[in-house]
Amino acid sequence: MTGEEGGPEITVVVVNYNGGDYLRGCLASLARQTHQNFETIVIDNASTDGSLDRIIETPARLTILRQDANLGFAGGNNVGARAGRGKWLALLNPDAEAAPDWLEAMMRAVDQRPTHRMVACLQISLHDPAKLDGAGDCYLAYGYAWRGGFGHPVESAPPAGDCFAPCGAAALYPRDLFVDSGGFDERYFCYHEDVDIAFRLRLLGERCQYAPAAVVRHAGSAISGRASDFSVFHGVRNGVWTYVKNMPGGLLVLTSPVWLVGSLMLLARGTLRGVFRPTWRGFVAAFRNLSPALASRRELRKRRRASPAAIAAALTWNPFSYLGRSIQVRPFVDDQSAIRSTSANARKA
Repeated sequence: MTGEEGGPEITVVVVNYNGGDYLRGCLASLARQTHQNFETIVIDNASTDGSLDRIIETPARLTILRQDANLGFAGGNNVGARAGRGKWLALLNPDAEAAPDWLEAMMRAVDQRPTHRMVACLQISLHDPAKLDGAGDCYLAYGYAWRGGFGHPVESAPPAGDCFAPCGAAALYPRDLFVDSGGFDERYFCYHEDVDIAFRLRLLGERCQYAPAAVVRHAGSAISGRASDFSVFHGVRNGVWTYVKNMPGGLLVLTSPVWLVGSLMLLARGTLRGVFRPTWRGFVAAFRNLSPALASRRELRKRRRASPAAIAAALTWNPFSYLGRSIQVRPFVDDQSAIRSTSANARKA
């Protein structure tokens, strides 16, 4: 299986912005992959730290595209996706290191379950191998996203199953599907763009699987800072846009009162943590620039194939799951049928 005729099967895109020594480790991990039918495209967003000069070990087919300005995570990945030739698009953060069989495990997952063409990986903390960095991204029905299991013990990682979205730090998509759907929303710049595109693709009928055999070690916001004003502002603003753009109308009406309460709680938490101003600015920016999100919503409605019931089933409804950063990986539907059948037979016996 290859991409364009004579091309690689997979295009791996790494977006670098002042990645320092992290980038060197990332590319070295790609050089050691057991699955070798891939190309790597590094999009350098006008880095000034000399991180490209520190690269030592590189994968065989490496292209570096230097940008004149910082396009953000969203814009950078879109450039790489359009430039790629692979059938599949794998994203890897510069502060992540992939296990040697990372690509092999993701391809095995889509071969075994072609109904789930988005793939989320098992992410382990780069700095503390006893802790999870994430096991798929989750989405609360009331408009809030989180990385499932962040900070939980590695032993809590679940078996393979259906999850809402891949974390963009380590993800696999069909490349043509990613490009044809518009890629990441470049207005986001960074944060939430991975949840947003997964939501959009789900509305188009796609599904996501969590493949625990595909392992990466991820530093997690090592470059932008998890609690920086930058991260808080973009996380809040983009979270509002994701909710307004994608939530089906009936579900939007049903969940909006709880979304409002959650927003007030975010502002209160921002006050306690000293980030009230970027939190407030995020909400203001979201509503001040809501028109493009509403336009995207109208376009999505014309193309939507998934029913509101199917979307509702993919969401998490318990707010405490969000507060505890719980893992939301469900058994595959056919696996659930097998479980019910086994239980029924056991009862008859």
